[in-house]
Amino acid sequence: MTERISVAIVGAGIGGLAAAALLRQAGIDVRVYEQAPRFARVGAGIQMAPNACKVLRRIGAEDRLRAHALVPESSLNRDYDTGAVTNEFPIAGHVEARYGAPFLCLHRGDLHAALESAVPAEDISLGKKLEALSQDGRGVTLSFADGTQASADIVVGADGVHSRVREIILGPEQPVFTGRIAYRATFPAERLGEHRIERSRIKWWGKDRHIVMYYTTEAADEVYFTTSVPDDGKWATSESWSTKGDLGELRAAFAEFHPQVRAVLDACPEVYKWALLARDPLPRWTEGRVALLGDACHPMPPYMAQGASAALEDAAILARCVVEATPSTAAAALRRYADTRLPRTSKLQLSAKANNWMRNDTNPDWVYGYDAWTEPLAAVR
Repeated sequence: MTERISVAIVGAGIGGLAAAALLRQAGIDVRVYEQAPRFARVGAGIQMAPNACKVLRRIGAEDRLRAHALVPESSLNRDYDTGAVTNEFPIAGHVEARYGAPFLCLHRGDLHAALESAVPAEDISLGKKLEALSQDGRGVTLSFADGTQASADIVVGADGVHSRVREIILGPEQPVFTGRIAYRATFPAERLGEHRIERSRIKWWGKDRHIVMYYTTEAADEVYFTTSVPDDGKWATSESWSTKGDLGELRAAFAEFHPQVRAVLDACPEVYKWALLARDPLPRWTEGRVALLGDACHPMPPYMAQGASAALEDAAILARCVVEATPSTAAAALRRYADTRLPRTSKLQLSAKANNWMRNDTNPDWVYGYDAWTEPLAAVR
């Protein structure tokens, strides 16, 4: 009988939980280690394009999310001041027929909860801040800040943009401030009063800034927006999701935008902001029995709404590459995973950086049509 491998995943975000769920389905022993003491419902919306929904379907989360997520009418792109439509790509009644999976707008917390439910609670250890990794021919040892240790045949670093795993295997890196900050908020749609927005994913394109807004539920009872605006660099965070922003500054930044945009911002009760930092595509994602996944290896600006989708794709490709691996072939399986994913994610990173996705007539097939379950895997090396 083939010896099965064990996998330790560092980070219980979207990519880490998806990888854990898919590896468990393949019969692989998986443990997830998360540094946070508890899960928090971050106030943010998220878009799940068809390429992501195909992974969620295999996990068993798609139906749960479809039950209350919004299927937007379209991807609606408008000039910031006149509201003139620069591009409208139909979604409802079109995307699923074209790509075999839906396009969903939902609350990030609902997505995380659905993925968490796919992994037994006993397989997730909270309050585990990784300090060190060491590996040899027999496996990898993880050392945590609380003095405990764990071991596995493979370690997957799914620990986000400030990945400790990446720092250990590739060395410290200093991201560059892009000169831009983002604001975001979710709030009850009833606060909009008569200024309801369309049931579309709407992006308002300004000269040097933009704002994206949509409902996060089929009932259209919660609205979300996120922005990108220039900043002089005097203010910056470490990409925190929990730093409060100033509503006055936000509204002033969009004072020249269309009345619909101003009405949404006027209705907003509180807002969060964070600095947008840039990173170039990494030359490699693996070191022996250790590999990176999601934002730990390919963080990208949120301008294509593909960051989480790419992490889900990673999880699927990782599962396909690792399913037949043994302790002796673990490193080769991880190289195959990285070789398969690097060209795709590098292209996504660079395309997102350009920030022109869907602004004008766009064929999104290369993004939405990707299927992680049928994508050819790289050669084993």
